[in-house]
Amino acid sequence: MIQPRQALKQTLSAKLNQVVNDGLMLPGVVALENKAALLEQLVESIRRVDYVAAIASRPISPNRADPGSDYFDPIRAAVLKAQAGELEEASWLIFLATHFGKANRTGWLLIKDVYGNLGAGHNWTWPLVSTDPVAMSTWIGRNHAVLRSGGRKFGNHRKYESLDPAKSNSTGEIIESYVNWVMQHGSHAGLFTNALTQSGNNPRAAFGVLYRSMGAVKRFGRTGKFDYLTMISKVGISTIVADSTYMAEATGPLKGARLLFGGATTSNLSAVVLEQKIQHLDSFLRVGMQVIEDALCNWQKSPGRFLRFRG
Repeated sequence: MIQPRQALKQTLSAKLNQVVNDGLMLPGVVALENKAALLEQLVESIRRVDYVAAIASRPISPNRADPGSDYFDPIRAAVLKAQAGELEEASWLIFLATHFGKANRTGWLLIKDVYGNLGAGHNWTWPLVSTDPVAMSTWIGRNHAVLRSGGRKFGNHRKYESLDPAKSNSTGEIIESYVNWVMQHGSHAGLFTNALTQSGNNPRAAFGVLYRSMGAVKRFGRTGKFDYLTMISKVGISTIVADSTYMAEATGPLKGARLLFGGATTSNLSAVVLEQKIQHLDSFLRVGMQVIEDALCNWQKSPGRFLRFRG
């Protein structure tokens, strides 16, 4: 059951006090307004993480998985496919959602028209793309001008991506590299199972294995890899659990962690030390790495006053 917002804030506040009593210094939240803003961001992040479980608990219209419908939503589509046992397609949809992102004004329009082949008879489903990724790459290159028109845009975190095949590391190349990464193991199921086997069935260690190996996917840096793998977990495709915030590769979360544990975004605490402190913090909060990295990233933008941020 989802805990009411005020009760959740009170619980988290008490846990912050407990971790300080345990010896972990949090100079960034000595000011009451800073602590209040951080608590709000933690609650927001928990809500975002719980979002997938919430939609999975309710009936999902088949239109959500149909790119020919205005109601298409790749995350709901992935949940629907996973519930039907179609884990390969669910994983593919999560990759596409992560790569294209959701635009502020036009939502999922770009991924809708890419996945739906601009309504030209067949969708770019995983069975099709996994056997011939170059065909999809070529199609995107041939249609990139159309796909860039009509308000179709990448999401904020992916705003520097390009559909133009003349550009280095264009979307077509990224898709090809993703397919190659997955198909080294024959399927998404093989990829995730191998990581767990390699890690002695330790979900946290398996996350790390996948995170490192996903470096083979072009243009997927810390945020892309982290978002993709955590969504794979949230949809229930694999039991992996984020083992770290991967602070050494971060920007916003790194500033937030330095502010929280060092009292200033410019404090000289190393990423290694910050990771240790974050693990200590979560041993009390029990909210997970994704919640903490997301909350710290947003909190450092406005540490003394809560502001909602959307990716």
